[in-house]
Amino acid sequence: MGFDCDILISGGGIAGLTAAAAFGTAGFDVICVDPAPPVTARDAKGADMRSTAMLQPARKVLENAGVWDTLAPHAAALQIMRIVDAGGAEAEPRVTREFDAADISDAPFGWNFPNWLLRRELVARLSALPSVDFRPGTGTTSLFTRMAEARVGLTDGSRVTTRLVIAADGRDSPMREAAGIAVTARRYGQKALAFAVTHPVPHENVSTEIHRSGGPFTLVPLPDHDGLPCSAIVWMDDGPAQLARSEMPVADFEQDMSDRSCHLFGPLTLVTPRNLWPIISQHAASLTGERLALIAEAAHVLPPIGAQGLNMSLTDIATLLDLAQARPDTLGDAAMLEAYHKARFSDIQLRVRGIDLLNRASQASTPLARDARAAGLNALYGLAPVRKMLMQMGLGVR
Repeated sequence: MGFDCDILISGGGIAGLTAAAAFGTAGFDVICVDPAPPVTARDAKGADMRSTAMLQPARKVLENAGVWDTLAPHAAALQIMRIVDAGGAEAEPRVTREFDAADISDAPFGWNFPNWLLRRELVARLSALPSVDFRPGTGTTSLFTRMAEARVGLTDGSRVTTRLVIAADGRDSPMREAAGIAVTARRYGQKALAFAVTHPVPHENVSTEIHRSGGPFTLVPLPDHDGLPCSAIVWMDDGPAQLARSEMPVADFEQDMSDRSCHLFGPLTLVTPRNLWPIISQHAASLTGERLALIAEAAHVLPPIGAQGLNMSLTDIATLLDLAQARPDTLGDAAMLEAYHKARFSDIQLRVRGIDLLNRASQASTPLARDARAAGLNALYGLAPVRKMLMQMGLGVR
């Protein structure tokens, strides 16, 4: 039986590119396709202005993919996670709690990177790997599977025969739909704005999540920009309000976001475009089909709270890679895929439910609900075992 590759990866976002680099570095023959070429420059049209906090376990995945050493000089360490409740009558902190990575580890919680930069370094890595054929501008059109192989039709008219298809093709995954795998989705009526700012008060490697109503306002450290402290912000709120803010004159927007930040870092200055996207929670009924494994947003979508989304995706990749390397001769068979589903499904369910609860609490708009949230934060922080468990779960440890 002639195979064109060991693995076809549908999707060239950060998860798909990381999977291609990880499997290619491990010696598997990989074809990676995506209909949209990746935007790898900060100032280019369509650049992804979000950032990703790579938590501790993610570092090993990036090392195995051969990209950590080139990424490390661009990292902003996340040493302390600060949660602020500003749900009182005035927009000012009334409960502030800090989780310090030093309490459970010698390393920081993680390292923050701009998404466009992750794409740039991953694409450079793929071009250096002879075992990876990256085809930006090419999408998937069909999936046909048998017990021993999968055949994937591509938009250029060609067809690829492979042992395993990895669907990293997003929340509306064409490969998942072709396999007939159902999803459960929940909408919150929220949208998120993502952008970067400079501010006069240094962040000191503290990630700060401010809760008032509508959703969290989170500042995550970035390396300095033009000599000034810089942070990536994800601001979640009701959809219509965020749509209006996305089109607001810059000076008005800067005033609005500085107020929402409780002026903890002084006046905020916008230094990038504003990206807007809808907030949903979604998970697939199964992580596998015949000769098919779902990873990343094809498998699970979460509100951007606690840096869980992409870190869960990297755990998907690490789990699949471990299984593939343990039994390379049976790559993509039913037993391997069953082991993948079993290893990941319950953890994904747990995190989807947990982040859903946190998001609902953050949306609280009535004074009573906001008071309950503040009391809950106080209580959780006060119990040392619970605090430790939350930090370990934040790092991807069960």
